[in-house]
Amino acid sequence: MALTGSLSPTARPGTAPRRRSAGSRRRVAAWVAAAAAVLGAAVAVVLATGMRPDYDAFGWLVWGRQVLHWNLNTDGAPSWKPLTFIFTLPYALAGQTQMLLWMVTAVAAALGGCVFAARIAHRLCGPQPRRRWAAPLAGAFAAAGVLGLATYSRLILIANSDPMVVTLLLAAIDAHLCARRRLAFWLLLLASLGRPESWPFAAGYALWLWLVDRRTAPVSLAGLLLIPAAWFVIPALTSRSWFIAGDLALHQKTVIHGSKLAGVILRLRSLDGLPMQLAALGSIAIALWRRDRATLTLAGCAALWVAIEVGFALHGWSAVNRYLIEPAAVLVVVAAVGVGRALSAQRPAALAYAGPLAVAALVAALVPSARERARQARIDYDNARAHAVQVRRLQAVVRRIGGPGAIRACGQPTTLLGFQSALAWVVGINVGNVGFRPGRAIARGEPIVLLKPHDLGWQVRVYNMPRSRAARCDRLRTDSAMG
Repeated sequence: MALTGSLSPTARPGTAPRRRSAGSRRRVAAWVAAAAAVLGAAVAVVLATGMRPDYDAFGWLVWGRQVLHWNLNTDGAPSWKPLTFIFTLPYALAGQTQMLLWMVTAVAAALGGCVFAARIAHRLCGPQPRRRWAAPLAGAFAAAGVLGLATYSRLILIANSDPMVVTLLLAAIDAHLCARRRLAFWLLLLASLGRPESWPFAAGYALWLWLVDRRTAPVSLAGLLLIPAAWFVIPALTSRSWFIAGDLALHQKTVIHGSKLAGVILRLRSLDGLPMQLAALGSIAIALWRRDRATLTLAGCAALWVAIEVGFALHGWSAVNRYLIEPAAVLVVVAAVGVGRALSAQRPAALAYAGPLAVAALVAALVPSARERARQARIDYDNARAHAVQVRRLQAVVRRIGGPGAIRACGQPTTLLGFQSALAWVVGINVGNVGFRPGRAIARGEPIVLLKPHDLGWQVRVYNMPRSRAARCDRLRTDSAMG
């Protein structure tokens, strides 16, 4: 695999710079057009679905806003994640628009993963003069495959950051294939701020950069030092433990019981159908036969990520499905490369017909999985719409009873666990300051204002009010629209 690209053809003096300049302008225009298309699609998705963030994303929004008030506390869930903080902190300057800005960013980043998956598959297939459509079809297969991963649509509709990590990793691979090595390293560095599984890849790439170009050593070392600083310094200043992210992730209900290796592999396999998995294995076999180091390296990186996840599961962390969409996306690209190879095969002559027939059979086999993904996406859409209605009604009922100040003046804002971060964002406090065990608080005689979700609406009740506040705080009792 050539990383630096082919040499420019010989040209008359004075003509080559103009050609390079024109080519550069075309590439810039193509990237601008692609970025505009992805951003426009993201805005359309956010507006058309009326989506709202879920638990984790609301927590990230709270971090950004609370820093502006010099009152950040990261003791409560969600676990600290530097990547999202990079966005939610400046977005907090926009006030209530912070939520919209983050949703558009998260959706655009998720959709961008399809673009980079297509680019990688297209590039690795290489030019095929006799079947020029092979590489574009492989790219389209990769883009559709990434978008069709199980949970991907749901993660988009709740403004989760895991698809953003997928995009950063695929963009790093694309940058490396384009011989943009420093850019690839910085993209890996950003991915490392979103998922700790990315750390070994960033460290390994930094070492490789140092071996091929000693001048990159200072920048690479500074970048690597930034990773632990971003993950541990802020929690050390704003929580009870510098390792609060790991502490919160331990022993959750989603932890794997039984064999951790088998559990992680089963969760990985649940992200796409058996035909896609067989296509990836077939592509790896073709890569071994062709000695295609690039495709084999991608498969090896996916296997390494899975091995790291197994290690995390053995430590007691959950290793949930969404932590595995990164290797699943890479394996989709590997499968797409195999599709391109099969479509472009010319020798022996039998492969010229067998390859396209095999791809057609693969696509037919993927139809049931595609239908299931479409059905699940519809369910995700309906759930997202219902969640958005409930969040909007929460904002409305808080305004109706006098705003966040009226609630805080009467007692601790309290709700059920799944809405703790949403209420924290609406009321303007840290997630850890929102109660989530109303029964215990009531039994202990603690004054609380309970906002209880009910039938897509909210019931506001006050408990244990002292006499001095009883008359004023009883006015907060109300119900929002329901159903």
